[in-house]
Amino acid sequence: MLEHGGSKILPVIPQLIIPFKTALNTRDAGIIVVVLKVLQQLVVSGDMIGEALVPYYRQLLPVFNIFKNHKINVGDKIVYNQRKRLVLGDLIQETLELFEIHGGEDAFINIKYMIPTYESCVLN
Repeated sequence: MLEHGGSKILPVIPQLIIPFKTALNTRDAGIIVVVLKVLQQLVVSGDMIGEALVPYYRQLLPVFNIFKNHKINVGDKIVYNQRKRLVLGDLIQETLELFEIHGGEDAFINIKYMIPTYESCVLN
């Protein structure tokens, strides 16, 4: 749907928010990883999609704030989950950066309101 949807994706975004919110509120790491990957694909699949998601940050980002610091610290060992993109904290950071880049001028303010520890990847 995301690859071939084109202009048909933008009008259905409000209908996608409740299923995304329900999936995130399960707080199951496996489900959240899948939702984050889908959100990343959704944001980059069209021009105005990132900006259309900004009003819905209040529904999506509270769970991001809970799991933002779930990163694996194993010292000098190798973690193969990084290659498979299964580390929750890193995926959340990637998703927030995509939201900020594609969300327009109000995206950073809204992300910062919901996740106070987030630092901009654009303003530096």
